[in-house]
Amino acid sequence: MIDDDGYRPNVGIVICNRQGQVLWARRFGQHSWQFPQGGINPGETAEQAMYRELFEEVGLHRKDVRILASTRNWLRYKLPKRLVRWDTKPVCIGQKQKWFLLQLMCNDADINMQTSSTPEFDGWRWVSFWYPVRQVVSFKRDVYRRVMKEFSGVVMPLQESSVQRNAPAYRRKRG
Repeated sequence: MIDDDGYRPNVGIVICNRQGQVLWARRFGQHSWQFPQGGINPGETAEQAMYRELFEEVGLHRKDVRILASTRNWLRYKLPKRLVRWDTKPVCIGQKQKWFLLQLMCNDADINMQTSSTPEFDGWRWVSFWYPVRQVVSFKRDVYRRVMKEFSGVVMPLQESSVQRNAPAYRRKRG
């Protein structure tokens, strides 16, 4: 399903842990990394697509996560000309994305990249919040920067409370 401007509707998923780190996934058989994402099917809402993609790509269910935020607007990126399939109709020139910020509520061991016969990813790791903006493929970088800027107000308090919980307790010496 491609809109009149040539953009495919899509959802992007940022999963964070209780320390405010984000899940960074390696594309199957490649050296490139990204957040999970996928197309919205006809008749499907963005939230329904997000939960479907969450299971297909990461093996997680609705009960395993909590929605913390979603982007206010659709964010777009254009594909490099070399990646556009000019022989398909309608021609898709890029993606328009609705992004969701999820907090992982289950154990890391529940993450499973192999739920599909054709997995999107073959590995994952936790990275610092801003790391993906510097590391994602260049044509997605502006969208990632905008997503992370919008979500930073939600994730930064998680990081601060994690630091406070893990801070060593100091006692004053009485004397």
